[in-house]
Amino acid sequence: MKLNLLTTTLCCFYFLTATAQLTPEKLQEVGRVSGIGITVDGKNVVYSVSVPNVEENKSKRNLFSIPLAGGAAVKIDSVGNLIKNRLISADGLYQLSTQEVKVKKVLGTDLYPNYPKNSAQVYDDLHYRHWDKWEDGSFNHVFLHKIVNGKPDKGIDLMPNEPYDCPTLPMGDENDFTFSADGKSVVYVCKKKFGTAYAISTNTELYSYDIATQKTTVLTKGAGYDVDPAFSSTGNLAWLSMKRDGFEADKNDIIVSGKAGEMNLTASWDGTVASFLWAADGKKIYFIAAVDGTLQLFEVDYPGTSKKAPVVVQLTSGEFDVSSIIGQSGNTLVVSRNDMNRAPELYTYDIAKKVLTQLTKANDNFYAKIPKSKIEKRYVDTKDGKKMLVWVVYPPNFDPSRKYPTLLYCQGGPQSALTQIYSFRWNFQLMAANGYIVVAPNRRGMPGHGVEWNEQISKDWGGMVMIDYLLAIDNMAKEPFVDKDRLGAVGASYGGYSVFYLAGIHQKRFKTFIAHAGVFNLKSMYGTTEEVFFPNFDWNGAYWEKDNVIAQRTYSEFNPIEKVGEWNTPMLITHGGKDYRVPEGQGFEAFQALQLRGIRSRFLYLPDENHWILKPQNALVWQKEFYRWLKETL
Repeated sequence: MKLNLLTTTLCCFYFLTATAQLTPEKLQEVGRVSGIGITVDGKNVVYSVSVPNVEENKSKRNLFSIPLAGGAAVKIDSVGNLIKNRLISADGLYQLSTQEVKVKKVLGTDLYPNYPKNSAQVYDDLHYRHWDKWEDGSFNHVFLHKIVNGKPDKGIDLMPNEPYDCPTLPMGDENDFTFSADGKSVVYVCKKKFGTAYAISTNTELYSYDIATQKTTVLTKGAGYDVDPAFSSTGNLAWLSMKRDGFEADKNDIIVSGKAGEMNLTASWDGTVASFLWAADGKKIYFIAAVDGTLQLFEVDYPGTSKKAPVVVQLTSGEFDVSSIIGQSGNTLVVSRNDMNRAPELYTYDIAKKVLTQLTKANDNFYAKIPKSKIEKRYVDTKDGKKMLVWVVYPPNFDPSRKYPTLLYCQGGPQSALTQIYSFRWNFQLMAANGYIVVAPNRRGMPGHGVEWNEQISKDWGGMVMIDYLLAIDNMAKEPFVDKDRLGAVGASYGGYSVFYLAGIHQKRFKTFIAHAGVFNLKSMYGTTEEVFFPNFDWNGAYWEKDNVIAQRTYSEFNPIEKVGEWNTPMLITHGGKDYRVPEGQGFEAFQALQLRGIRSRFLYLPDENHWILKPQNALVWQKEFYRWLKETL
């Protein structure tokens, strides 16, 4: 009897412990919290919480309002007039919107209306597809509506007959256009290039449309990437700017134009800005930037007509990310914060006291039942004598007397930051919950460690970066709790390229690989990717440029397809069919090579997904295949 009772008790304890672990299904229950804004009276914060509905294969979004001072959240039906509508001018006379406008004849039915069942598409230039959509001759345009009797009229197109997009594609939004502080003009972002010229350039400009004269002038005349125009309460215009055309990961600076002329507020600061918000009084700007493997909140003063140099000050610090700034009310900022153990929630930041306080608690009950992973910050000496930050994520209830299989995580980008991210696909907490130690190096190419480190990956894809990866995993493999016979490497995009490349040089370090949307054949990638400016800069040009020493080295020495003869390790490849950034052929080529060489391999194809996996059921299948492969091969 006592034995049966003990057995039952142990079984119950095991069941409770097992169900507490994070699983792919449980990850789908986490609410995606997104700040919308502070109410016009400055007393409440409006935000949304989206939760995937797996059965319906889409997400359900709910709106809430919560007191800025903290308290209970209240569900609301709509934002309505709770938040100032930035699409309405300060004088209340005009409103902005975006609409798709047919400008070019591209479809066969446009060119040959007598054949209404034809499915042809005809192109005379590049940029025939972008991200996950084919060009059909329609473009996003900004419309200006006069408000009559409280309602906007049909409006006028600010870009009539122009084959250009605003918002810009593929990631542009309403931040690409804004009214001036006095409401007399509209400033918008656009890359006014078409076809091949569009595909090889990152050069966007800010344009100003004068409402009274109906004339458009260009405000910026540089060669780089100008985005996110925003006016201060005092009428000064700020925006983010990268100098070099074609370099999508150039240093991002805050530029201000006003009575004092044009001023770069962050020119002398050794970092790159992710996003910003004007202070309410217009005397400073708050911004987000990567620093030492995290995203933190900064401020920089705007000296105006004085001769003082702008001073950048870091406001927050810690092993977490402050990932966005929602707004300001009085002495309080509302921001989004997350870490590797918790999805984003909204926090308030007291400007005077310099204190962060949690505001929303959408996922508190969920995480109360999920054991945390220990997150460790390590520094590894690189081959060139630098210190590389490496995040290490341990399984819950980590026992140093055991040996654990360990995964090297290879970040994409290649210049995107690897901070205290909480991804709903490459989720470190979930990997750790499945019993794996995760090693995530801030290898060169990432922001947050100075501009020089950030740029060192360009034109050297298979060089020092690969040494960084191997140093990170070799350093960790020295630990007695790491099973050196059970190491794997995983990654997406450039991380997928890294997996393909490491497969040819790892010298039997790894027992298995997983590559999602990875670049496998640099030559065919150059011939099929849509934003050609990217390989032009990062690889230094085209593969047919025989006298281009740097490019030729990239297409030969740094090309994973050239190292397939050294492949000998099982590999799972996943790819989306609507991925035009890294087209599906990259995955097909790699899988075919593996199969024909007799190497254990599997291909997960998702025909309706792009570079990311967005649909809830596809996301679950992806996670299931990810861990099934690891279980089988590691």
